[in-house]
Amino acid sequence: MEVDHRLSRLNNTFMNNIYSFEATLNDGSRKALKDFSGEVLLIVNTASQCGFTPQYSELQTLHEKYRDRGFHVLAFPCNQFGAQEKGSDQEIKNFCETQFHINFPLFQKIEVNGYNAHPLYSFLKSSLPGILGSQAIKWNFTKFLIDRQGNPVERFGPQVKPTKIIPSIEKLLG
Repeated sequence: MEVDHRLSRLNNTFMNNIYSFEATLNDGSRKALKDFSGEVLLIVNTASQCGFTPQYSELQTLHEKYRDRGFHVLAFPCNQFGAQEKGSDQEIKNFCETQFHINFPLFQKIEVNGYNAHPLYSFLKSSLPGILGSQAIKWNFTKFLIDRQGNPVERFGPQVKPTKIIPSIEKLLG
């Protein structure tokens, strides 16, 4: 389904946390991010054919280690970087389950940059700009850490392995 995000982008100006957004899960069902209210989240744009794809293993490890304390990884596949996520949503799901045994929420493939960027990513990028104030996502596996109130608190580049984020996660989990 093609979505016109112009109004959503305009409304991002009035959003103050991620709980105002919805996204479509890999199975086609809609998911309100307010369903994660009170949880610590790591939101990641992913790809199946990227040099950083092995990070799925560490993401799964983090999810398993901390989910009972209120932590979730949310994966948003994206094909905007080197066309490294060419598969259908079903192919992406099969890859993630068979290769990495992930059981954290996997969303439908989205765009994270440009005119058709998902509104959630427009909000995340404007809340936590990258190096030199750039709002663009530079590559797959950029990570946003979200506190229990739905506020983006830290942005990590693709080269930052998920296990290096553990101190920040533990601080937010308390």
